[in-house]
Amino acid sequence: MTSKGLWAPKQSSAPSSTRNQGPRRIGQWLYLKPEKIEEYKKCHAAVWPAVLEQIRGSNIRDYSIFLSMEPRPTLFASFKYVGSAFDEDMARMAENPKVKEWWAMTDGMQESPVEGAIGSARGPGWWGQTEEVFYVE
Repeated sequence: MTSKGLWAPKQSSAPSSTRNQGPRRIGQWLYLKPEKIEEYKKCHAAVWPAVLEQIRGSNIRDYSIFLSMEPRPTLFASFKYVGSAFDEDMARMAENPKVKEWWAMTDGMQESPVEGAIGSARGPGWWGQTEEVFYVE
């Protein structure tokens, strides 16, 4: 897929018309700078309305971010994508000025595990991707 930034999935060699663009569950992870933990929690306790609106408008539901302190501060994000055009929805999110501002703020609190990562808004992706190996509803 061609999306870049915060929700950039792994690259696929399949033509875009044949790739799964539809509903799915997504899990991602990255490191949180130890000195930024409280600041990160504080800003996520009051996420900007424009950012929340864009998340919903990009067909993301049931979005959670978890923090593990061992062996180092690590964030795990989980959400459901309920749309049918993932790349387009993520591109729309990445174009939103308020989302870009939010990402610029939060990127400074994080450390990406992705080689060559520049930030949420550009580069090969910011959050490390995971593979779902089990699910039960």
